[in-house]
Amino acid sequence: MYSSSMTNEEWSIVEPLLPKKKLTGPPKWTKRQILDGIFYQLKNGCNWGDLPKDFPTYSTVFWHDKQWRSQGIIQKIMEELHRRLRQQEKKLVDESNYD
Repeated sequence: MYSSSMTNEEWSIVEPLLPKKKLTGPPKWTKRQILDGIFYQLKNGCNWGDLPKDFPTYSTVFWHDKQWRSQGIIQKIMEELHRRLRQQEKKLVDESNYD
């Protein structure tokens, strides 16, 4: 587990935003593992080939990142997380007005 890895709560928010699996064989890697690899690369700014070995292969992570970006999925994830953060911050501000 890395500091860039999603919590179960974060995963429950993000999972419905990802594309549904096509009817093929069972995947070797889960979407969560792939997305954690994308987040690791984004947070650490490393080369794709420098992903730790406990992530899916860099070519798998890179391919999904490229696909999900072109489909607007990464943007949707960012927007949903941003929306929820704004709601949380507003709630905190509203609650502090009652002190």
